[in-house]
Amino acid sequence: MTTKSQGITRRTLLKAGAAAAGAAAGTGVITGFPTIWAKNPITLRQIGTGVSNINAIAEKCKADLGITLEMTALDSDAAAQRTVTQPNSYDIADIEYWILKKVFPAGVIQPMNTKKLKYFDKIVPLFITGKLKPDSVIAQGTAPHTVGFVEKPGDKKFAKAPTEWFTMVPTIYNADTLGIRPDLVGREISSWADILDPAFKGKTSILNIPSIGIMDAAMIMEAAGKLKYADKGNMTKAEIDKTIDFLIETKKAGQFRAFWKSFDESVNLMASGEVVIQSMWSPAVAAVRSKGIACKYQPLKEGYRSWGGGLGLAAHLKGAELDAAYEYINWYTSGWVGGYLNRQGYYSACMETAKQFMSEDEWGYWIEGKPAKGDIMSPEGKVMEKAGAVRDGGSFDDRMGKVACWNSVMDEDRYMVKRWNEFIAA
Repeated sequence: MTTKSQGITRRTLLKAGAAAAGAAAGTGVITGFPTIWAKNPITLRQIGTGVSNINAIAEKCKADLGITLEMTALDSDAAAQRTVTQPNSYDIADIEYWILKKVFPAGVIQPMNTKKLKYFDKIVPLFITGKLKPDSVIAQGTAPHTVGFVEKPGDKKFAKAPTEWFTMVPTIYNADTLGIRPDLVGREISSWADILDPAFKGKTSILNIPSIGIMDAAMIMEAAGKLKYADKGNMTKAEIDKTIDFLIETKKAGQFRAFWKSFDESVNLMASGEVVIQSMWSPAVAAVRSKGIACKYQPLKEGYRSWGGGLGLAAHLKGAELDAAYEYINWYTSGWVGGYLNRQGYYSACMETAKQFMSEDEWGYWIEGKPAKGDIMSPEGKVMEKAGAVRDGGSFDDRMGKVACWNSVMDEDRYMVKRWNEFIAA
C-alpha cells in the first residue's frame, strides 16, 4: 500500500496527534504524543519579554509535546517593534495587552477560534468581561478585554463584546506596586506619593518603559494631589504635559537615582541599597529577598497598576504549524505553566488548571493570601519565603480586585513617548 492510498499526510498525522494529546493533556500525563511530533519535528519561534520567555517552559514543552520552542527575549518596546516590522521572524508573539493595541491593527497577528481553545471557559473573567467579580469596577487604561476580541478574521478593529475570535490567549498578569527596602525607608509606606518624600532624595527610581512608566507617574501625581486625570490610561496632551513637566522638575531636584529598563537592573538597584523605593515587578522583589535582603512589595491605598500578557498567533501560520501552535497554547493553559508562573509571584490566566499543579500550601500562600505552613520554594527549588510568611498584598482577589489602571496605549501615544524621552534626557 502506498502512503497516498492510505490518505496519510503530515497534516493528518499531526491532527491525529493533536487530538490524542488534547485528550491526555487534562490528565497531566501525556503519553505517545511526543513521538508523533518527534517524527515530524516542529519548531515554533516565540518572541516576547523576559518575564515569560522562560527556558523551563521551553524544556517542559519539548518533553510533553515534542515541540521545540525557540525563544527570543526582548524588552517591551523592542517586542512591539519586532512584532510589526518583522512579522515573518516569529510564529508566536508573547506580548502584553497594551502592545496588542499597537500591533494588531497592523494585521500581523491572526485571531484564534475560541472553539479550538480547550480551556477557554476556564480563563479568568478579567480577560473576557474586564471584571474580576460581577460587581467589580473596570479599571482605567488598556484593560485586556477591550482588545481581546474581533468580530471575524481580518478585522483590524476590536469588538465591543466577546465573540468567538480571540486576539490573544492570556497567560500571565499581575498587580504592580512600589517595591521598598523596609530596613532603609525607616517609616510606614502607604501611598504612591511616598516616592516623592524628600527623605528619599536620590534613592528612588521609576521604570523607563514609556507606556508603563507614565502610568506609575500618573499614580504618583494623583496620589500627591498634583493632578486629577479624566482617564489615567488615555491622557490629554495637557495632562501629558503637566505630568512630564512635573517629572522633569522632580528629576532636576535630584529625587531619582535611576531609571531602569530591565528586571536585573531593578534587582541590583534595590539589593545594593542605592534605591530604597521604586517601581518594581513582583518576582524582582522575590529575587532581592532570595539574597537574604529585606524587600517588600508594598500595597498602597490608591491601588495597583496592572498588566497582562498573552500568546498571539503570527498571521503567516497555517497547516501543520498552525495546528502545532494551537496545541502549544492548549498545553500552556492546561496547568503546568500556570503553576510555574503562580510560584514566581505572577498569576495564571487559567487558575483552575494551575491549581492542580500546586501544593495546597503553595495555593494557600500565593493565591488565597494564607500564612505559609512550610517554606515556600521558587520554581527552581530555592527558599523564597519561610513558614508563617503572608504574601504582600494578600490574596489574588484582594490584589487584582484593587487594580486602579492597566498599562496603556493612549490616543496621544506618540506625543507621550516624545515627551517621556525629553524627561529621560533632561
